[in-house]
Amino acid sequence: MPRWRVEELAERADVSVDTIRFYQKRRLLPPPAREGRIGWYGPEHVERLARIRELRAQGLTLALIARLLAGEIDATDVPLAAAVTAADTESPEAFFTLEQLAEESGVPLPLLEAVEREGLLVARIHDGAPHYTIADIAIVRAGLSLLDRGLPLPELLALAREHQTAMRDIAEESVALFDRHIRQPLRASNRPDAEKADALVAAFRDLLPAVTALVAHHFRRVLLAVAQEHLERVGEDTELAAVTAASQERLEQQWMPS
Repeated sequence: MPRWRVEELAERADVSVDTIRFYQKRRLLPPPAREGRIGWYGPEHVERLARIRELRAQGLTLALIARLLAGEIDATDVPLAAAVTAADTESPEAFFTLEQLAEESGVPLPLLEAVEREGLLVARIHDGAPHYTIADIAIVRAGLSLLDRGLPLPELLALAREHQTAMRDIAEESVALFDRHIRQPLRASNRPDAEKADALVAAFRDLLPAVTALVAHHFRRVLLAVAQEHLERVGEDTELAAVTAASQERLEQQWMPS
């Protein structure tokens, strides 16, 4: 059986030696056979590296890949995991570190770090490290506009903490509902594995935009209702009339079916 040293394996698999060491450290790659201080790699290592590359190309994180290779995740869940990742995928050049996000958005780095600590700015894992995207630039600029309008940072951060807790609870329950009523019945069915995987991906792709739209629409409506109730208690008639007209026009134009 052929065998190679680590440098030869790297050349054959078209990866760097550092990548091989990193995968071994993460237990994604089996250790080599040892003869003294020399490690020897075989065809199984080439196959494993090719499989990792294939899964990475589908958008899976290294943590998910490790669980899949260890047999902890069913193969039918792989397309669903890839679809979850792809739902928020942007081109590689659109990824930024937090420092780069500060530079691109014009928002001071200490402020971004504070917002990140409160859970309002959520990173995506790209190439094994947290990164941010073009969409995050728009979000942090929107947050900065709140400060420019005079809202105090400590109170905004306190509100962010409450928002993060509430949204996390809702998201976890949403995922649990999907798992309980869609994923588990599909997995228990007698349908072929490939068909199960396709059905899971299709269900996820249908439900994600629907749930996102429902949550966003409901929050806007509740926010406007609370604002109007507040103005009815403390506002002037001209303030209430202006806000009511503007909010109704903007909302109905946005949500009215075309």
